[in-house]
Amino acid sequence: MKEKLTRKDVEKIQAEIDHRKLVLRPQILEAVREARAQGDLSENFEYYAARRENGTNNSRIRYLERLLKNAVILEDHSSAGEVGLNKSVTVYIEEDDGCETYKIVTSIRGNSMRNLISIESPLGKALLHHHTGDRVTIPVNDAYSYDVVIREIRDDLGEDGDRIRTF
Repeated sequence: MKEKLTRKDVEKIQAEIDHRKLVLRPQILEAVREARAQGDLSENFEYYAARRENGTNNSRIRYLERLLKNAVILEDHSSAGEVGLNKSVTVYIEEDDGCETYKIVTSIRGNSMRNLISIESPLGKALLHHHTGDRVTIPVNDAYSYDVVIREIRDDLGEDGDRIRTF
């Protein structure tokens, strides 16, 4: 499956790859060499821990490189008053008689605990390209859906919520 990423996501992933290759890898390899130099490897916990850390680092690098290789770059073409990528949306939920604010993001940055809603989630899909004042039906499953009213749409220029989820 091709992951949908923004250019900013790609830059952050590439920065993590570079950091892991140029900073962490030499440090880890030096720790492996030091632990190996201590002698008997059969009971050398530091050696096995350093090798495990090296394997984890290399695995993460391969994962991120594969992610970038198969990524689809998304561009947001929404207008100023339209729900789009990296915009915050305040919705009135009629069933709960309350308002919630969500930021619409790519799936790799989605984090429902921080109200970062993926464009591939039912809520994200339903809200995309709607305007302030629109009533939107959010399908949860075949038997249940609920309505929300879009109260406010803001462009988020800050860094809050821009961290890429690590696995």
